[in-house]
Amino acid sequence: WAGDACKTGAQDCHDHDAGAFTGDISAAMIKEAGASYVIVGHSERRQYHQESDEQVKRKATAALSHGLIPVVCVGESLADYESSRTIEVVETQVLGSLPDNQNTPVIVAYEPVWAIGSGHVPTLDEISVVHSAIIATLEQKKGLDIQSLSVLYGGSVKSANAKDILSVEGVGGVLVGGASLKAEEFCGILRAA
Repeated sequence: WAGDACKTGAQDCHDHDAGAFTGDISAAMIKEAGASYVIVGHSERRQYHQESDEQVKRKATAALSHGLIPVVCVGESLADYESSRTIEVVETQVLGSLPDNQNTPVIVAYEPVWAIGSGHVPTLDEISVVHSAIIATLEQKKGLDIQSLSVLYGGSVKSANAKDILSVEGVGGVLVGGASLKAEEFCGILRAA
């Protein structure tokens, strides 16, 4: 696949290169398999495996050390959303989950937990506000050059809403879950992009 526009990635990596971690895969192994990206901090990992921001940061750092680009997921729960804590939660996750290395290739994916697989999607205005807050946090509080970073949106992305989501200022792409398993849906998202 070398030189193709299509790149591969993994859904998670361990924060150690080696050791007795049965069932986990290291960033080194992912890189050796030919991948370019790895998702870290997905809400399901945070929820079901109690992954902290610090652990996500260690995974992202491990990925970078092996030449992988980490896709660092952040997003609020339904309870956080309903109590108007979205920006606070997302900013805390961005600050705590991104590696300390300045201006390294990192992708941030905003995935409101309550939207993933639910069919519910924030309004375009809500997506815009959160993406603007993420960008401001990356620039002002992490000191990163936003030109070298992408901020994606994920959470019930499908062919019917992809074009609108991708038109929101600050949205640099989409992170697609379940819709990627249906060829017709996924092709519709690709056409929208």
